[in-house]
Amino acid sequence: MSTLLVSSKGQIVLPAELRRRLGMGAGARIEVFEESDGLKLRVVRSVATADMTSMAGLVKAPARGVPRRLEDFDPASLLNRSRHSKP
Repeated sequence: MSTLLVSSKGQIVLPAELRRRLGMGAGARIEVFEESDGLKLRVVRSVATADMTSMAGLVKAPARGVPRRLEDFDPASLLNRSRHSKP
């Protein structure tokens, strides 16, 4: 259970872990119900978050020059090439 602090403006801050677990982002709305033993909070609407993996391939970088191969990024093959190219 978390304890919340009320600011001088009447604002409260929900812990980040709780907001993540409930899927609450900026603009999320919460209903407040007054009950005999305290207050009850209920999330009305969470702001939808975008999954970045679903956006893969939407933006393409312009091609520049010769296509690269996987071997071009292998440090061991780069060392071999530099050793073989020396006279």
